[in-house]
Amino acid sequence: MNNIYDIVIIGGGVVGSSIARELSKYKLKICVLEKELDVCLETSGRNSGVLHAGFNNEPGSLMAKFCVEGNEGFDEIAKELNIPFKRTGKLVVGFSEEDKEKLIEIKKQGGVNHVEGLQIIGKEKIKELAPYVDGNFALYSPSTAILNPFIYTIAMAENAKENGVDFYLDNEVIDINRNNNIYEVRTIKDTYNSRWIINSAGLNSDKIGKMLGIEEYTIYPCRGEYFILDQKVGKYLNMPAYPVPNLKEGGLGIHLTPSIDGNVFIGPSNEYIDSKDDYSTTKEVMDLLIEDGNRIFPHIKKEYFIRNFSGIRPKLVGKNQGGYGDFIIELREDIPNIINLSGIESPGLTSAVPIAKYVVNLLGEKENLEDNPNFNKYRKGITNFNEQPIEIKRKLIEEDENYGEIICRCETITKAEILEAINNPLGVDTVTGIKYRTRAMMGRCQGGYCQTRIAKLIQKEKDKREEEILYSRKNSNMFVGKVRV
Repeated sequence: MNNIYDIVIIGGGVVGSSIARELSKYKLKICVLEKELDVCLETSGRNSGVLHAGFNNEPGSLMAKFCVEGNEGFDEIAKELNIPFKRTGKLVVGFSEEDKEKLIEIKKQGGVNHVEGLQIIGKEKIKELAPYVDGNFALYSPSTAILNPFIYTIAMAENAKENGVDFYLDNEVIDINRNNNIYEVRTIKDTYNSRWIINSAGLNSDKIGKMLGIEEYTIYPCRGEYFILDQKVGKYLNMPAYPVPNLKEGGLGIHLTPSIDGNVFIGPSNEYIDSKDDYSTTKEVMDLLIEDGNRIFPHIKKEYFIRNFSGIRPKLVGKNQGGYGDFIIELREDIPNIINLSGIESPGLTSAVPIAKYVVNLLGEKENLEDNPNFNKYRKGITNFNEQPIEIKRKLIEEDENYGEIICRCETITKAEILEAINNPLGVDTVTGIKYRTRAMMGRCQGGYCQTRIAKLIQKEKDKREEEILYSRKNSNMFVGKVRV
């Protein structure tokens, strides 16, 4: 019998990849089955990139506990995995007395959750902290941070891979059966056999759950749309700025967030939809983003808009109920050797590592986990040429002439960086796979200059025909034949 594992993890987003990395600290044979062509194409890569503090979550909930733990422990994880992030702080701004009362309640809730440093501040202090943000008062959270969600997810997966975890991308699970105490997990490509299954399938966790005999959870997809603003705007916004949230709606309101690379996000909106893969953006919502965003950051100009996108939250509560359901993370007693995760929405990104540790503890209740003496917690990311001092740049070019050729002009990404990304540990060879690992094509021209050059490099390095080059997902073929480059 081939493909026999101790543990099969279904879902390779940030939580599934974090679980894989945490489990690779032990002598176990593990694989991750991911239906997409990369590990950050759905919820894990389609968000604001905020490391939350934990004051918005219900006291006593897993959301609150893991969000606070994830925030407090992130410096260490970022160092181990070479993840760029910055503790910027965050403002939740208000205008009315009703807003102020809500902020006072949120601050109290944050105190119960052990979030440190929260303050209610006035207009003068707002302008001192964020000169271009408007509001009569605000809740200031000094521990909130920003990060690159693509790099975070990729780093977790790559480090898990380097520690012995097998990743099978483009392997959507279509059926699960159990025979002689072994689960047979059938995908569109193969069958994988395992003693344990961990369901970390995100938006499809209810679908996988039903294959396992878990009927009680339903995921309600909730779409949020965003605008991305040019880096020219980054100098005006040094920390995330949020409105007072309407928690009944199940979101934190349309806010503005600087990215770790200097862009600014406006969004997300909050709309329940029928499909789990409808990543549309709409003019109606785009207009709403501009209107609401201008209320707290009245410096938005249309010439700054470079792209829009959307993400989908896997909510456990429907539109009629609203609000939030807590994370479901359970060791099933009615179904043997199953750990089921469902409803891992925001703050799932912040909570990923504590969730992974919790899953390992659950597994440890049933299994004798033996340490892996070869575990290496460090991962070296792709060298960012543009951020290096001039003497290091000269040395890099002397050692590898590909550092002397710029492929992406907007972001100053070199050929050496593109080649390193193409030859990544997970074997991802899509155009967006290179984009998410290097920031190429994320600048003002959005790939107008470099995209075809990157496609040509993928073709050469991976020995592909033009027709085989994919943009992001299956059937996203970029070419139907030869083109001029």
